Amino acid sequence: MPESVEVIVGVIGRAHGIRGEVNIEVRTDEPERRLARGAVLRREDGGPALTIESARDHSGRLLVRFRECADRTAAETLRGAVLVIDVDGTERPADSDEYYDRQLTGLRVLDPAGLDVGRVTAVTHAPEQDLLEIRTDRGIRLVPFVSALVPDVDLGAGTLRLSDLPGLLTDPEEPAD
Repeated sequence: MPESVEVIVGVIGRAHGIRGEVNIEVRTDEPERRLARGAVLRREDGGPALTIESARDHSGRLLVRFRECADRTAAETLRGAVLVIDVDGTERPADSDEYYDRQLTGLRVLDPAGLDVGRVTAVTHAPEQDLLEIRTDRGIRLVPFVSALVPDVDLGAGTLRLSDLPGLLTDPEEPAD
């Protein structure tokens, strides 16, 4: 893992009220950490950095006021800006059974015997559960990211191991190896 990684934490939506607050479309699992008072966020487009003055929940939406944004007119100019920060590349979620997408993407996928069968190319967040997008010799396969199917993740080795479930990486009409 690199020393620091740029992550998207949110997208600025429409202005709220006259004091410069904006709606934030949250793109992080840890808004209380990434979007806290005093956090300095960069704009993906290279615009000036923004410092969070306050953040609050308002009817299920996150409203943020930036130190650099004094009124509604200034807030309207920020609409659509993608907010990013740098985080420690080795940082892990508080729960030891959880991983950031960036930690899973790129891992080699091993079968139960330890043979390399593919690579994680993306993580999809479905309503029921997260899915690992795995590129194999036969194409892209989606595997639910649950411990019954993915019993071992070894970030140090850069691998994850799949359980012994026939057909996990094949389509129903494909013959199993």
